[in-house]
Amino acid sequence: MNVVDLDESGRVLDAGHPVPVHRLDDHFAAELRPPPYATDIVVYVHGWRTGSDAAHAAAERLLALTTEQYARHGALYPALGADFAPWPVLVRWPSHSSPSLPGYRRIRDRAHVLSRGDGHAGRVIGQLLGYLDARRADPAAGGVLANRDGQFLHLVGHSFGCRVLCEAVQWAARESGTLGWSRPGPPGRPFTVDSMLLLQMAAPRDAFEEIFTALAEAPLRGPVVATYSHHDRATGLWHRLAEQRAGIGGQGIGTAPEPVSAIRMMAPDTPYPRRALDHWFVSVDAGGVFSEGRGPAGAHSDQLRPESAHLLLSLADHAR
Repeated sequence: MNVVDLDESGRVLDAGHPVPVHRLDDHFAAELRPPPYATDIVVYVHGWRTGSDAAHAAAERLLALTTEQYARHGALYPALGADFAPWPVLVRWPSHSSPSLPGYRRIRDRAHVLSRGDGHAGRVIGQLLGYLDARRADPAAGGVLANRDGQFLHLVGHSFGCRVLCEAVQWAARESGTLGWSRPGPPGRPFTVDSMLLLQMAAPRDAFEEIFTALAEAPLRGPVVATYSHHDRATGLWHRLAEQRAGIGGQGIGTAPEPVSAIRMMAPDTPYPRRALDHWFVSVDAGGVFSEGRGPAGAHSDQLRPESAHLLLSLADHAR
């Protein structure tokens, strides 16, 4: 598993020490080497109360589910072809806190501080993704989220990790982009981010209209897809107590800059029509799938399912 570790301010760690910003490209070049056979790069950011080992296990589980789903139902993804080979990158960040309202609020705030103000995660993740394009050395030069070799790039977040990703993509916004595959691609960016899958996002339902307002200008070539489940008490009851508003992971995307498409999560053997996912924002009802879980979080961490792998593969397929 390819791992990028961040400290509490969002700086990349190397053997426990922060890597200077001017050395990030050299560090990524030494630690992250996408093999030429890789067709898709999947960047995964974990959520609340997830330790290093648990984050590693979650990323490996997602990759295993994706591989198994493709082996069993590859015919559902004709555009991927026989050579589909995902290459994962796990971004770990300090998300542990007590299972309490103060702990919830502390990690919520850290997810934003990592990328805004004095934080570095936005620039770091933006430069990480930009590194995948060997033509681009300076993240300020434009084309931040690009890949020279044409490998498709997918972002996957869980819980507060979705906020970290959204903040990073906002930082990367430099000029008008597009959301949805049918829209014209950004000029000069043939290989922008192809999909963004947010699993049980811990953010208010109006976050895309009130907080992550720059996503419409970000270099996203595919949709922003967010799952939700009424069994998720962390983004249901806990989110309402902490922020006085319902969370996306509990009730789905509410208001957004563009209309929100609402669909149900499909079974692993049922295809997603392209028209179901080809929108700026897609809210996926996973209540019939993400249902297992005990304690105050409920089914908040029940996202590692074959249905999730099917959704990710469908996004990768339709991005072709």
